[in-house]
This record gives sequence, C-alpha cells and structure tokens, in this order.
Amino acid sequence: MKSHDFHIFIERLLPSMMRGFVKNDIWEALADLSYFFRVLCAKEVDRAQIRQLEANIPIILFKLEKIFPPGFFNSIEHLILHLPYQVRVGGPVKYTWMYGVER
Repeated sequence: MKSHDFHIFIERLLPSMMRGFVKNDIWEALADLSYFFRVLCAKEVDRAQIRQLEANIPIILFKLEKIFPPGFFNSIEHLILHLPYQVRVGGPVKYTWMYGVER
C-alpha cells in the first residue's frame, strides 16, 4: 500500500469499520484520531482549526495510551504532536507530502 492508501484507510475507513465491533470509548479515540488526520490533510486549512488540533492531540494520544499497551508507543507516535505546528508554519500538507513522488 502507498501512503495515500493509508491516509484513506485512517481518515475514512477505520472509524466506520470499527463502530459496533469495539467498545464505545475505543471507537471514540479512533474516530478522534481519524478526524485529526482528515482536518490536517485537507486541501484548505483554517488556522483556528489547526490551533484546536494542537490543543486536542495530546488528549487523543492519552486516550490511545489507555487502550494500547506501552510497547505500541515509540517516538513515531510522539511525532503526531508536531504535525499541526508543521501545517501552521508550512501551509497545507499537499505541498509537502510524497504522493507526487510515489505516483
């Protein structure tokens, strides 16, 4: 799978696939993560939404830490904290992602 496929999976398919199969608090954490990536990777970004994402992502990560074992989390999961700042400084993700190179 290419990274575009992963984005579609995380942004759209993951919350709809998991609903009804997992507990509601687990589904909410996964849906929040999905919404985070959907807003972050939109073609147009609103600065107010990006600031809201910066405030919400630590809460989402805490929810995920309660669900998954500690071995799941490494430095890569920590990098999610820095993505809203990167979008705020560098503009929409479409100008910095690798889809053009992959295709």
